[in-house]
Amino acid sequence: MKTTKWTFLSALILMFSLIVSGCGTAANNAPASSPEASAAVSPAEQTQSPEASASAAPQEAATLKVGAAPVPHAEILEFVKPLLKEQGVNLEVVVLDDEGQLNPALFEKQIDANYFQHVPYLDSIKGEKGYDFAVTTKVHVEPIGLYSEKLKSKDDIADGATIAIPNNPSNEYRALVLLEQQGLIKLKEGLENTYEATPKDIVDNPKNLKFEEVDSATLPRVLPDVDGAIINTNLVLEAGIDPNTALFREDAESPYANIIVVRSGDENRDEIKKLDAVLVSPEVKKFIQDKYGVAVVPAF
Repeated sequence: MKTTKWTFLSALILMFSLIVSGCGTAANNAPASSPEASAAVSPAEQTQSPEASASAAPQEAATLKVGAAPVPHAEILEFVKPLLKEQGVNLEVVVLDDEGQLNPALFEKQIDANYFQHVPYLDSIKGEKGYDFAVTTKVHVEPIGLYSEKLKSKDDIADGATIAIPNNPSNEYRALVLLEQQGLIKLKEGLENTYEATPKDIVDNPKNLKFEEVDSATLPRVLPDVDGAIINTNLVLEAGIDPNTALFREDAESPYANIIVVRSGDENRDEIKKLDAVLVSPEVKKFIQDKYGVAVVPAF
């Protein structure tokens, strides 16, 4: 009897041990969705996935490098820098000593866009160099005009006067057309299809004007040596000449609007679209009008 009693107690103790051991194993092997598993994971780990962490990280601003002439192009770009910064674009303005290098720099991917030229000039250089460029927007016109240190009005232009004009094809044509509009010369027909002309294309010159073909950048410096010179407004501003002293100038309907140029295919880049949008905004129009007056005319 005594032996049976102890055997019964031993069996009870063994059963109790097995039950406790089974409960512990169940807790340790509980699935992740069970209360036991959830308790072992912190609230932050439960709610924030790696994808969510990545999307929460701040995006780095894009950098856009734009080559430009010093005046007014670079000044206008400096004005829009804060506007682009608000849209996540860091604008870097690149000014080269020789504006003629801005198209090669774009072609060689040293810059993302340039802003210094008009369509006739671009067309003439594209054909010569084979550039695959695209125009994204037009921003302003710099009306060329006749400037002089000797004459006070168009009526003072004497017979045989010497006029300096730009020697690059598109601006030379532009200067001769301006003289034609003023009744000083007449060009042969059909030149409007090429945007190119030289003094050899003059068919009527009642005042027997003489022409000196000069590099555009040096035109302000030759003013003391000629009766007058037809100069681009940006060069007038750079030289510190008052643009209001022009004897006559182009009107606001000039087709020579200065443009943003990119490599073909880049016109759909988000940064380029944002640049175009701010450059034709009311803020930029007011800035141009307030700062430059008659010297620079918004083309939008």
